[in-house]
Amino acid sequence: MNLHGKDIKIFAGNSNKPLAEEIAARIGLPLGAAAVGKFSDGETAISINEVVRGSDVFVIQSTSAPVNDNLIELLLLVDALKRASAGRITAVIPYFGYARQDRKAKSRDPISAKLVANLITVAGTDRILTMDLHAPQLQGFFDIPLDHLVGQPILAHYFQERFSDQMDDVVVVSPDIGSVGRCRTFAEKLDVPLAIIDKRRPKANVSEIMNIIGDVRNKRVILVDDLIDTGGTIVNAANALAEIGAIEVFACCTHGVLSGPAIERIRHSAIKELVTLDTIPLAEACRIPQIRVLSVADIFAEAIERIYGDISISTLFTQF
Repeated sequence: MNLHGKDIKIFAGNSNKPLAEEIAARIGLPLGAAAVGKFSDGETAISINEVVRGSDVFVIQSTSAPVNDNLIELLLLVDALKRASAGRITAVIPYFGYARQDRKAKSRDPISAKLVANLITVAGTDRILTMDLHAPQLQGFFDIPLDHLVGQPILAHYFQERFSDQMDDVVVVSPDIGSVGRCRTFAEKLDVPLAIIDKRRPKANVSEIMNIIGDVRNKRVILVDDLIDTGGTIVNAANALAEIGAIEVFACCTHGVLSGPAIERIRHSAIKELVTLDTIPLAEACRIPQIRVLSVADIFAEAIERIYGDISISTLFTQF
């Protein structure tokens, strides 16, 4: 596989070490020797403990909570590797934080997603590998190549197997108007109908169900979103669907942020099962029977191998 005369090395910060180790194991490599910790005053301390000169280096680090600590770890890892003369540095960011701040929602707001993209680029990153950006147009915020993987095929495959003999009773539901495109694609993969929830959001992290467009009575419904944060939207949607006659409510997302009251809301909701991917590590407090986690290690390992070998990764958008 060494097509261009460089060896491949994989490093990781502290944001999602189990996923990084799983990806490296699938490629057949150990994680690179690096110490990622803190000085006594709380500043991030980075030390690369092996030669990386001329290497094709991949740094695996989600910018999930604690977001700022994990972001700084990524920036300093990239900077350290660049100064150590790494040949090419790819930032592998399974979950890209700050993605929801992609425009000025009101006067004098920052566009944080663009600033973070600039910081990652200026640090010395040559390429980005990520999954399911909250807004796909964020790809244009980067002035370097970006490969944008999708988690839908993994989730769709899971539900195809779970409901293999019950597909006639399944409906995919979009939790809001903004997710219709994503949910339509998901419904097409499963070859089932689509319903839409029209809601109004009076303020941040608060949602109010307004209307359900489509037939969900006596159906098993699957709510699909890219991420679930405080759980308000998905739980309100699930409860509304159950109230009007859905026999079972499932939910799925790529990124299980699950902050604040999310777990208690899910625990006491109509959601029978929430399926998420491991782009963000699931905290021990979030490990409840209703939540199932699927791995993204295979698709990221395959993408890394293809990037290293200068092979197209476009087929990965549908095969997992």
